[in-house]
Amino acid sequence: MISSSAIPVDVLIIGAGPIGLTCGIEARNEGLSYVIIEKGCLVNSLYNYPVNMTFFSTSEKLEIGNIPFVSVNNKPTRAEALEYYRRATIHYNLNVRLFEEVIEVQKQNGDFFVKTAKASYQAKNIIISTGFYDVPVKLNIPGEELPKVRHYYNDPHYYAFQNVVVVGASNSSVDAALETYRKSAQVTMVIKGSEINNRVKYWVQPDIINRINEGSIKVYFNSTLQEITPDQVIINTPEGEVTIPNDFVLAMTGYLPNFSFLKNMGVECSIDDDQLPTHNEETMETNIPHVYLAGVVCGGMNTHSYFIENSREHAEKIARHIRLHTA
Repeated sequence: MISSSAIPVDVLIIGAGPIGLTCGIEARNEGLSYVIIEKGCLVNSLYNYPVNMTFFSTSEKLEIGNIPFVSVNNKPTRAEALEYYRRATIHYNLNVRLFEEVIEVQKQNGDFFVKTAKASYQAKNIIISTGFYDVPVKLNIPGEELPKVRHYYNDPHYYAFQNVVVVGASNSSVDAALETYRKSAQVTMVIKGSEINNRVKYWVQPDIINRINEGSIKVYFNSTLQEITPDQVIINTPEGEVTIPNDFVLAMTGYLPNFSFLKNMGVECSIDDDQLPTHNEETMETNIPHVYLAGVVCGGMNTHSYFIENSREHAEKIARHIRLHTA
């Protein structure tokens, strides 16, 4: 049921990541009333990055709202980014509602009525800027439901002196393997391809290759996990099945946009493997009038297509289009 006490806004932004915050800044600059709804903490995806993570991008490429991002090093850290986006939120006094998940969206008489866990809103426009970090790509093998299997990696100390299997060959996989190894874990990598991903940070690639070559980190290339048990894993390798002792599996297999949320909203996605959400590149408007996409969610399965530096313009396009079409 639609609440009579719904809070009216011109724009409701779903997602308080860097691009969602940028959408709020641009809405504010255009004189539009807005609210940013986030089901987790501020820049929740960045918060869930590994504690010791260093960005691939330089600090100026992570800037929003023309606020300089000053970093001690050329490549900023997770901690610096969290502080930067918090201060940007304070600087613009952004209207952000945290830990408030969207439960239901209805459309009536041209407006959207959005119910969350804490309030109801009446919005003329909706911007979906939910990123891609909430839905991990599953292995779909026996034992994946065991509590020792993690699709998110945070602090390496937790895995000290443990037998750790890291699945994947991307930046997150390599970081997890190197960091847990340096906290005295016995690390084995299981990689579907024949080599470390060429998108791995250039200053990290020599490190992981050297650790593999010297035997400090065991790796099975052209291999996949077949099964996970409480104290072992079974690996399919070119030489046949291999069973090794195991305490934790870090399945760094990537993440997906929340396609279910998009489809429940009525946003059409392509039927091919890319699952690209339908939107106008000039205005970022979807097949649903007054519903827009911003940020990495625009790329569907191609989660490496959009970054902060090439998504900031989405906010400008959307805010301009809304202003021109707001009576």
